[in-house]
Amino acid sequence: MLKIENLHAEIDGKKILNGLTLEVAAGEIHAIMGPNGAGKSTLSYVLGGRPGYEVTAGSVEFMGQNLLELEPHERAAAGLFLGFQYPVEIPGVSNVQFLREALNAQRKARGEEPLSGGEFLKLAKAKAGLLKLDMDMLKRHVNVGFSGGEKKRAEMVQMGILDPAFAVLDETDSGLDIDALRIVGEGINTIMRDPAKGVLLITHYQRLLDVVRPDKVSILSQGRIVQTGGPDLALRLEEEGYDAVMADA
Repeated sequence: MLKIENLHAEIDGKKILNGLTLEVAAGEIHAIMGPNGAGKSTLSYVLGGRPGYEVTAGSVEFMGQNLLELEPHERAAAGLFLGFQYPVEIPGVSNVQFLREALNAQRKARGEEPLSGGEFLKLAKAKAGLLKLDMDMLKRHVNVGFSGGEKKRAEMVQMGILDPAFAVLDETDSGLDIDALRIVGEGINTIMRDPAKGVLLITHYQRLLDVVRPDKVSILSQGRIVQTGGPDLALRLEEEGYDAVMADA
């Protein structure tokens, strides 16, 4: 589903990604781990099309399309979802309004009919239930006054409603307590564990991978993938640390 070859990227003239190569197949949850400053968030921003991040070399193919030629909204309509490490607040816009507009914009781009208000509320209620998020929360302004855990659960509800083909989740476990971590992890499994979907899961810790069991784990260091293995690679990182494991790579 996703094929990245020799990707180089920078921001404000500072090189961050240095020849990153990675593939994620359909039906696969691929975890990316790495020390601070390795380029994990930059990778997610480049894939999402965030302004300010300049690709200087390499290619990214998403489901047969040149992802780098698409605008951010076109990438979303093509089935790409980006989950942020720090979801932003949008005062004055309710979650329900935001999500209905987002979903119908994507449906229109795909040539599908928009959902009515009643159809959307039925869908939103079902997806919120999966993440144990009260519908009253969705009536509030986007992320305004939400705790860290509530923001992440609200974002997973957003993912469930938009139903993407591929999700890039940037440290979804940050700011979550044990119960919220389990709820969010199970939500990822329910929404994205599918033979026709894929996930790039960026995380620092094994605790999320205990719930969302990845098919592959890669280590990102200094802007490139230095080692790829199975779920046991994450366990080694937890036990030995990055320096020891990367010394063997």
